[in-house]
Amino acid sequence: MKHDRVRLEIQDKVAIVTLNDPSVLNALGFYLKQDLTEALDAVDTSGARCLMITGAGRAFCSGANLNDPNRPPRDREAELRGKVKSDLEAWYNPTLIRIRNMDIPIVTAINGIAAGAGMSLALCGDIKIAGKSASFLQAFARIGLVPDAGSSYILPRLIGVARAMELSLLAERLPAEKALEWGMINRLVDDGDLLPKALELATSLADGPKSLGMIRRMYWASLDNTLEQQLDLEAREQKYAGMTEDHAEGVAAFREKRHARFAGR
Repeated sequence: MKHDRVRLEIQDKVAIVTLNDPSVLNALGFYLKQDLTEALDAVDTSGARCLMITGAGRAFCSGANLNDPNRPPRDREAELRGKVKSDLEAWYNPTLIRIRNMDIPIVTAINGIAAGAGMSLALCGDIKIAGKSASFLQAFARIGLVPDAGSSYILPRLIGVARAMELSLLAERLPAEKALEWGMINRLVDDGDLLPKALELATSLADGPKSLGMIRRMYWASLDNTLEQQLDLEAREQKYAGMTEDHAEGVAAFREKRHARFAGR
């Protein structure tokens, strides 16, 4: 990527995106955000069938870079009047919506701290795997701000209103072990096993059928749909899934008592 704040590697049909500014715990500075956008553009055209996101060094992402020397000056008055877009409107919100709408499954490998918007990014994973030293922090109240980057949406749906309120009001670190107990993440592994285990999971997903992308989008949609809306969505998506090459291969493999060889089509 242009500023080397994000690395992208394609390995066994898995696109590995690594936030790469460890000197600031991979905080989301101006250059890193540009690089992440560039990386997501590349993933879209890479043919990768799973996306894995992690952080370089001892952190996943510490949130917004409050001391970023490269950040353009802000005009808060103009932002309040709607004359210019805030960072949330211009980058964070569109990027998180873009990630939510991706056609491939996403694994987040969470090393060290995931704070603020970095916590939101970690929770965008369909499969969230953390090292034992990882922790999560809703840091906004510490600096007189409110949760953003989707925190107030996803947290109550993952762990309930009471726990989401506690994390946000008290702004206390949540250890990865407790996050697993609360259902915030899927798996917890030794720190040294984090990347190999996450890549193993991502590779398994990359070998799966095209319908995996449909499944992830359906579950995101279910957070707001009524039962009737979700049943309609299931019926629509099942029509598309039933016409894929992967469905035909899956049925053939079942009949022939062999492992399916999915092509992502």
